[in-house]
Order: sequence, then structure tokens, then C-alpha cells
Amino acid sequence: MPTPAQIAPGCSLVMHLEVRFHDGFVGFSTFDQEPITCRLGDGTLAAGMEAALLGLATGEDHLILASGSELFAEYDPDNRHWLPVSDFPPDLDPAPGQVVAFTTPAGHETSGLVLEREGEGAAGRVRVDFNHPFAGRSLALRVRILSVA
Repeated sequence: MPTPAQIAPGCSLVMHLEVRFHDGFVGFSTFDQEPITCRLGDGTLAAGMEAALLGLATGEDHLILASGSELFAEYDPDNRHWLPVSDFPPDLDPAPGQVVAFTTPAGHETSGLVLEREGEGAAGRVRVDFNHPFAGRSLALRVRILSVA
């Protein structure tokens, strides 16, 4: 009987992924959606996440307990910035807890979590956390490897 293909640098894979926070809240899941299809090293997955998948094989359903800082990105307290309300679309009223999409000056898309707001109207300002939403958090990741090539 042939051995199932294992995940190695540069391989293509199809997988389902679920990310849960320590309190059980599901922050992301593809189990009821289309699976993730990527090639290791293509930038789809963070380097730490790719490293955690190495050696898993087709057909495996695996649980990974780790820090989001290890798998996705270090939490950087300097990546929280005050922005004028005028930087937001006119139809958006930024409020704490909202996740807002932004386009960087270089044309990349990113998102940020609104932490707080000061002032009223267009003269106000908003503090936004641009860290990866999983950075600095205890996580439980469930992966189901559908295929490896």
C-alpha cells in the first residue's frame, strides 16, 4: 500500500482549516466552505503556519495548539495608529470592535481593528490596530489535509 504524500517545502496542498481562540470562538473556518488550495512558499500561508504543517500527510485531521505570534505574526504594540476620521469612507462611522479594510499607499489590502474613537464627526480620530488578528493569542488550529502533490 503506498504511503500518503507528506507536506514538504514547495508542494501543493488542499486543506480545510479552522482557527479557534482559547475561549472556543471560531475566528476562521473553511470546513463549511471551499478548502484552501495553495503551494507552500507562495505567500498564501504565513511562514510559521507552513512550518507547522510540514510532515502532515493526505487524509490527516490534525490539531495544532500554538501561539498566533508563532504561526502568523508577532504582536507589535507599535502597529496601533491614530487616524483622522476623514481617512475613512464618508458612509462609514468607525466604532470600537469594527474590522475595517484599508488599501496601503503601496496598493496592498490590509485590515485593522478599531480600538477607540475620540471626538465627533470628521474632526475626530480613530485608533486602529493593524496587527494580524491572530497575533498574540492562544490558538487551536484544526487542519484536514485533503491532498498533497
